[in-house]
Formats: sequence, structure tokens, C-alpha cells
Amino acid sequence: MLGSQCCENPPTLSSGCGGGRVVEFGGLNTYVTGSTDSKLGILLISDIFGYEAPILRKLADKVADAGFYVVVPDFFYGDPYVPDNAEKPIPVWIKSHGVDKGFEDAKPVIAALKHKGISVIGAAGFCWGAKVVVELSKFDYIQAAVLLHPSFVTVDDIKELKAPPIAILGAEFDNLSPPELLKQFEEVLSAKSEVDSYVKIFPGVAHGWTVRYNEEDEAAVKHANEAHQNMLDWFTKYIK
Repeated sequence: MLGSQCCENPPTLSSGCGGGRVVEFGGLNTYVTGSTDSKLGILLISDIFGYEAPILRKLADKVADAGFYVVVPDFFYGDPYVPDNAEKPIPVWIKSHGVDKGFEDAKPVIAALKHKGISVIGAAGFCWGAKVVVELSKFDYIQAAVLLHPSFVTVDDIKELKAPPIAILGAEFDNLSPPELLKQFEEVLSAKSEVDSYVKIFPGVAHGWTVRYNEEDEAAVKHANEAHQNMLDWFTKYIK
């Protein structure tokens, strides 16, 4: 279930932000950034507010600066969750944008990366997107995964993972994936010798802290940057 924390601190969307560009990629409008010569690809899958979120695009640019070709697809087909839209409260909106559809839509995006010559692919998902990354991780679609304040992910999901290396970054205050649940994930993963894993719970932060925060709040920026760097370090280690 998506809870109220998923809907807090909505970003002001802007189609023109970021240093990349929007193109059709794998059948979806996609924000792409980074060197087209890179053979290392990163797929970023947004939370319910979609791919136009400025902080998410800035993060994509930061990942691209490290040498990756980064794609951020519009899995919601121009229909991200809008809190002020009374006709589409979250229970109604999610019926049209299930994570199962996100998983299916991610497959052609990955195929397009491979067709472009990308040889190694990592994926990171935020909230809604984390569940899509988990589904990709149950197969051989990607070579490294990062979940940031995940939603929908269950212990049974984690039990099904065989690969790839996975990092899970969670918040102390998170009704969707509380620390108690993340510790269960960690216990399951630690028993899987074939899966390299890393679970970290950030103190003093709440669900969504990595992509929805006040950029004038120094503490919030510091916590988010730490998570961003952890994600980037994970990709640098395995996507090479």
C-alpha cells in the first residue's frame, strides 16, 4: 500500500530542468543525460511524482558526471500523481499505474540500452520505483540495484532475489518500509551468499528524503547527498 508519506512534499515539476534532454527511448518519453559513448548504463525509476522532478533530474546529471549514461523514463505516460487532483486520489491513480506495468515497461527500456551498446546496466528506484527495480532484480535484466525508501517491497520479494548486488537505503521514519522491515530484508540477504548486499538506515530522515527535500535546508541536503553518494558508490563498484 502507498501511504500518506508517499504523497508528502511533492516537487514542483519542470520539463525544462536538468542538463540532459527528453527523447523517446524504449517507447517512453525519457530524460537522458551523460556521454553517448559510455558503455555503462543507469536506469533511474521515479517515485509517484514522475520523471520531471527537478531533484531527480539533478541526481541523474550527477550520476552521468561519474561516467554513466543515465535514463529516467516517464513510466506514468504524462500522468504523475498530483495531490491537488481530487478526481485522482492515490487509490484511484495507482490503479492505472501499478508497479507490474512499470516492470513490463522497463523491459523495452533495458533492451534499448543494450541496442545502444550499453554492456552493463544498473537500476535505482525511489519509493514506487524501488518495487520495479526489485522485479527486475529477480531476473537477469540488470547487474546492480539500489532501492531508496522502497514501497510495496516484501520479505518474500527479497527471498526471491538471486542477483544482482543490491543496496537498500531506508529512513528512520518510514511507514512504507520501517526499519524493522528493512532489518528483515537484511537478515534474508545476509543468508544469501550469492548476493552481495548492503542495508543502511538513515537516522533522522523520513520516507522520500532522497528526492523530495527543501534544498535550502542544510541538514536535509546533507542527508540526501550522503544517500546519493552511497548509491553512486554502489554503481561505481559494480557497473564497470
